[in-house]
Amino acid sequence: MSDAILFVSFGGPNAPEDVIPFLENVTRGRGVPRDRLEQVAQHYLHFGGKSPINEQNLSIIGALQQLLDEKGPALPIYFGNRNWAPFLDEAFLQMKADGITRVFAFVTSAFSCYSGCRQYRENIYASQAATGTEFMEINKLRVYFNHPGFIDPLVDWVKAALAAAPARLIFTAHSIPHWMSNGSRYVEQLTEASRLVATGAGVDTFDLVYQSRSGPPTQPWLEPDILDHMRALHAQGIHDLLICPIGFISDHMEVLYDLDEEALLLARELGMNLRRTPTSSHDPRFAAMVRELVLERRGDIPTRIALGSYGPSHDVCPVDCCAPPPARPPAR
Repeated sequence: MSDAILFVSFGGPNAPEDVIPFLENVTRGRGVPRDRLEQVAQHYLHFGGKSPINEQNLSIIGALQQLLDEKGPALPIYFGNRNWAPFLDEAFLQMKADGITRVFAFVTSAFSCYSGCRQYRENIYASQAATGTEFMEINKLRVYFNHPGFIDPLVDWVKAALAAAPARLIFTAHSIPHWMSNGSRYVEQLTEASRLVATGAGVDTFDLVYQSRSGPPTQPWLEPDILDHMRALHAQGIHDLLICPIGFISDHMEVLYDLDEEALLLARELGMNLRRTPTSSHDPRFAAMVRELVLERRGDIPTRIALGSYGPSHDVCPVDCCAPPPARPPAR
């Protein structure tokens, strides 16, 4: 049996001309109006039309490859995205050409929900069907919201930031629709991860809020929004804030625009001091975690590491895990 690691991510545009086609891929079948796509496109065009996510993923892959070269096992790494090049189909075709038969799939989402787990599994199976690679055994690695390789870097950065200047600690994550959160453990896992980081940093009071909402106003999404929460804290006389973007593994567009641009601008308008920590993948312990997750799934190490009382997540997702979207009424 020939093994490989498949690094699976969301994808992002690499040039201005990619932005709208990329957003069309992301929103296909959701009925998002064109003017909304053009509005979001401005976020990417603000940074030259190129998302940082692919280069950040390649950096993680490079660090992981170095660890594999130094410590083993000698596994090749393939990279495939959901929404933009390099696409999953390309990765499966290359694995097929290279004779790969067993795949360990690492997904760049630390938390469970439809878009962060089940949809990636659906994407993988669709790519297998499209490329004639159904014979490959796919082992999606477990979610890692409470793995020390994800949590410990955040603990260290929060502790250092608060030692330099005390502030109200705020954890942020991507908002999702209520139907998605109700069908998953997304909020439960975010709450536990936030607690683990806060406890590790010696913090008693913290907030968990959401950002980057993209759905229609009529659809309920997780709240409070980071900007609304900042206004509420300002009204309470709290002016020093430290944001830890715990819902994201790298500093991609939602972090760079929604936090480093929008939230920072609001902070300046309100006269607040706003700082944020880096995301976990900046630390070498993150790549080491990916290697450990592969080793445990292969049966090379006996332990499944997890912090707190929650324990390690399941390897094989139950049938009802991370429920898909409710059926839409037929078009009239």
